[in-house]
Formats: sequence, C-alpha cells, structure tokens
Amino acid sequence: MALEMRETCERCGTAALPQDTPARICSYECTFCVPCGDAMNDVCPNCGGELVPRPRRVVAA
Repeated sequence: MALEMRETCERCGTAALPQDTPARICSYECTFCVPCGDAMNDVCPNCGGELVPRPRRVVAA
C-alpha cells in the first residue's frame, strides 16, 4: 500500500507540497508543511499522533 502524497498543508492550506518537497505526516497521512509542523511541535491536531518527515518519491524520468 502506498502513501497518499497530499499536496496541500491541512493547517495553512496555502503551502504547495509537491511530492519532492519536505512535509510532515502522521500515521493517518495527515499532511502539513514543515513550518506548520514545527508550530504544532510535531503533534497532529487531528489524531494527536507524532508528525514525522514525509518520505520523498523519486519521479521516474
């Protein structure tokens, strides 16, 4: 099963988060930009879980 690579921060809604940029996710795949993750002390406001760096996907040429 692959991660759903969401492209919008769920907190600020304005940060573009393409698959090759840093982001933070929880185990439910809630997605946040790095500044929002830092502001929330890496705690997901939806589930209370830990926000961790989202893995990056290499886009095949």
